[in-house]
Amino acid sequence: MFNEEKLKILMVEHSEADAEKILQLLVQSGFQLDYIRVSTIVELHDALLVRNWDVILSDYHLPQLHVEEVLCIIKEQNLDIPLIVVSGRVDEEAAAHIMALGAYDFMMKKNLARLVPVIRRSLHEVDNYQRLIVIQNALQKSETLFQAITSNLPGVVFQFLLTTKNETSFLYASDASETLLGLSPQELIDNPELFPDLILPDDRQSYHQLLITSAEQLSTWNWEGCIQAKGDNDIKWISLRATPRRTPDRTTIWDGIMINITRNKLVEREIVRSREQLAELSSYLQRIKEQERARIAREIHDDIGGTLTAIKCELLPCLDSSQRKIEFYQQKAKSIECLVDRVIDSTRRISLDLRPGILDCGIVAAVQWQAKEFSDRTGIACRVSCINEEIPLDSDLSIAIFRVFQETLTNISKHAHASRVQVKLVELDKLILLEVIDNGCGITSGDMEKHNSFGIIGMRERCQQLKGNFHITGDSEKGTKVTILIPTGNFEKQIKHETDLNNKLKKNTS
Repeated sequence: MFNEEKLKILMVEHSEADAEKILQLLVQSGFQLDYIRVSTIVELHDALLVRNWDVILSDYHLPQLHVEEVLCIIKEQNLDIPLIVVSGRVDEEAAAHIMALGAYDFMMKKNLARLVPVIRRSLHEVDNYQRLIVIQNALQKSETLFQAITSNLPGVVFQFLLTTKNETSFLYASDASETLLGLSPQELIDNPELFPDLILPDDRQSYHQLLITSAEQLSTWNWEGCIQAKGDNDIKWISLRATPRRTPDRTTIWDGIMINITRNKLVEREIVRSREQLAELSSYLQRIKEQERARIAREIHDDIGGTLTAIKCELLPCLDSSQRKIEFYQQKAKSIECLVDRVIDSTRRISLDLRPGILDCGIVAAVQWQAKEFSDRTGIACRVSCINEEIPLDSDLSIAIFRVFQETLTNISKHAHASRVQVKLVELDKLILLEVIDNGCGITSGDMEKHNSFGIIGMRERCQQLKGNFHITGDSEKGTKVTILIPTGNFEKQIKHETDLNNKLKKNTS
């Protein structure tokens, strides 16, 4: 009932008596009225500004105003107010015309029996219409928000359907399908089989199998596989995840998302490849270590051991009780002195192989010494350029840089066929730059990717352990360029951290 609040009525009527008759009828029907009566266009404009009216009751033709003008003003101001024509006399053709222009209803003043029901019906319809507008606005906001979210998601939001007859269809697909799949949302909806056709043959069976399993068990549909979008040469890895629900007709509907995981898969493969290389490098280094130990053992046994045995043999005749001339003992002393010099030389040579003593003089002197030794041994000119006479470095960092330099020269002597090597050693802001350039045949990408390129792998891993960068490039006309860039501060912190950690472990053990 509408007697709980006032009914706001705007009456377009020139007859005060007719207006009073209508108002009395409404009051008797239980309405509380708030009304204004107008009869000119100016008064009408003013009244529409006063308040929001529930209904307009208008005569068909007034001396200074016609109902068509009233309808025109309502439309111009975009007002949703039902207009009911209450006329003294008018023919059916005019009534039909005014209804076609937008009047809510039409009735004669001499028969107002339908007025109250019509007003109540119009109020219900206006109320329902306003609720519909609110719902539509909320729906529009929700749709806008949904579109904003899906357009910014890194994947295709979709809704997928499977019937009891195993017929499939896409009920919805976001605009990202154009980028990820090379198919517009409408293409997917019109022809759902276009998506399985993109899947590579090796992954197609798992796609269908997981789809059926998810439908049977109502479990999450998780699938990863490779696709090749239409017109795209690149293969993409995608991940599909969707949650199913069952409708009363046993149809299964999934709400889900598909995202591009190609980058993740490439990273995973690179990690696996790096681990395999590290395992191979570790095995190689262990093998080299054992070989080096065996070589040192042979040299100690064959060279130093043999010489010491010879010294012992020279000493034995001097220890018996036989009387010999002084010249005999002098000759033995000279022979033993020569053998001792040989032991000293062998010891020095083995020590240099294990750790060159020149490193105690600094990295600059060590690099220059190694370059000269390389030139003397191979005949390849090796020139070192360093603007600093000395670069103060941690001894462990000096050894690491020196070993990388040694390995670089070893690779040049084995593979480059070069006649000249240029070396640059520079101290930058908390960085050490070592650059080695040769004029040889130039390393190729195939050479760098060889399965057993342990020298390059070892140098790269050593630089990475030092938080530095290792870069190697080759040109068939210009030779090969090796560049390493290692921070000094990070390495010193790492050494200090490891030292502190080892000290703590020793304390805990003791």
